[in-house]
Amino acid sequence: MSDDKAIWPPIDPISAGLHGRCPRCGEGRLFSGFLTVGNRCSNCGLDYSFADAGDGPAVFVILIIGFIVVGLALWMEVTLNPPLWLHLLLWIPLTLVLCLAALRLIKGVLLTLQYRNKAAEGRLDRGE
Repeated sequence: MSDDKAIWPPIDPISAGLHGRCPRCGEGRLFSGFLTVGNRCSNCGLDYSFADAGDGPAVFVILIIGFIVVGLALWMEVTLNPPLWLHLLLWIPLTLVLCLAALRLIKGVLLTLQYRNKAAEGRLDRGE
């Protein structure tokens, strides 16, 4: 990441991440599978070995989608009082679909922001 001497126009990391595009050129694909990050950009050749979002996307998905689904389920329970089978029929598929869609989007955004801010693994400076 620090050896990058090429001049590229500035790319909006949020837009590139949401579209699953290269964080440097904004053209190549970031993902080779649904959630698998590719090896390099097909357009500019950027090596994606720096890309490691860790558990960040999963945490954001759990918090955001959990808030939405639990809020809607509680609202529905208080206002309509449906049977339990209806809750299961509605909220389990909705949760799965929203989580899978949001996981790819959030992972893309976190990886492009990681590139943009030159984020790297933390190191301890021991004064040596």
